[in-house]
Amino acid sequence: MSEFGKFTYPFCYVPHPKVVEAARALIERIDSDPALHSLFAEGKMMGVLLTDRGPLYAFSGLACGLSHVDGFVPPIYDTQNLVPAVSADDSRRIQEDLFLRYVVHNALGNTRSVKEIFAERGLVPPGGTGDCAAPKLLEHAYRNGMHPLAMGEFWYGAPGKRQVREQGCFYPSCTGKCGPLLTFMMQGLDVEPNPLDKGFLVEKEPQIIYCDDHILVVDKPAGMLSVPGRTESANLLDHLRSIYGEVHSCHRLDMDTSGIMVYARDLECKSALEAQFASRQVHKVYRARLVANGRPFTLPRKGTIALPLITDWDHRPMQEVNYETGKLAVTEYEVLDFLPNGEVDIRFYPRTGRTHQLRVHAAHSKGLAHPIKGDRLYGQSDGSRLYLHAESITFTHPATGEVLTFLAPDFCGLVDDPGVRA
Repeated sequence: MSEFGKFTYPFCYVPHPKVVEAARALIERIDSDPALHSLFAEGKMMGVLLTDRGPLYAFSGLACGLSHVDGFVPPIYDTQNLVPAVSADDSRRIQEDLFLRYVVHNALGNTRSVKEIFAERGLVPPGGTGDCAAPKLLEHAYRNGMHPLAMGEFWYGAPGKRQVREQGCFYPSCTGKCGPLLTFMMQGLDVEPNPLDKGFLVEKEPQIIYCDDHILVVDKPAGMLSVPGRTESANLLDHLRSIYGEVHSCHRLDMDTSGIMVYARDLECKSALEAQFASRQVHKVYRARLVANGRPFTLPRKGTIALPLITDWDHRPMQEVNYETGKLAVTEYEVLDFLPNGEVDIRFYPRTGRTHQLRVHAAHSKGLAHPIKGDRLYGQSDGSRLYLHAESITFTHPATGEVLTFLAPDFCGLVDDPGVRA
């Protein structure tokens, strides 16, 4: 059996060590070649594909206007000689014609145009579809009789201005442009299963911290969904309903995040709690550990991060910083400890509740520039859990009016105190 095992599932993966090694070799080559460095210094997503005949390299889009660069695979279809469109109608016509010319293969030997692949799903391909590194790599391998073994996409150059992008870090393939395309192109390969489709694996069951006739306060394990998702994976809401009967969700934690949550036991309490969340009357505190990532933490030990966030539609569910259309997200932080290995223990006090707010604020170059350890979306995952934990929650009891604070123990060693009711 090959040392590589199954082929990389490109939308959620830990890169194979040989892929990491090949990426480092490419970075060293670019760094040592002034001409190459000038092409990619502003920031570019790169890709490496290991095949039975050696590694292949690609870059997404153009490099300073160039589609062909020595040492990198060519584009699937070279658009540089097309005549620029002169009207909106011409633009649409040329785009449709272009996606008919983008013909790709899969490991079964089948071919489809990009337009056909998206049309089978009732979709229209977004602009730039087929120009990302991953499809360019697979297409070159198929056209030249190479067998793909493992793949990864990583960033080179200056940090991303909108997206969280740091040199040398691997990121999942985009779902908007590459989702349908790579799904077709990987047919015939023995691909790793989507890790998000498997049931949660946790060392402990969810822990009930407090229960009365109106609310439940629970410590959610990392890897468990808060509410039912698109798969049959177990989730905390159904788990609680199997024990207590009527239970309603009032807020959510990411599947990868552990910690304190409150659920309502009737619709009236659900409405009251949701109103508190909407009006920012609920106060939550999180603990996290940030990776060292080869650079010192130079920001003040206490501070505030304010960055506007919006969904990155090509890379859903990831979020990006966008000063034009994003919604302001505000997080206060406090550094608790600097560890000998360069990691940082930190406490977060979110003042807004945007999707992935803490993860983006930690990882983005305009935030703390240190991803949370184990973050497979915005950092460099090594297969370990996400070191982000909802440590405490304070809210007003929807039936009694009492202000309550609850604490939760942590499963990754960040918090030692057992859960108690204040």
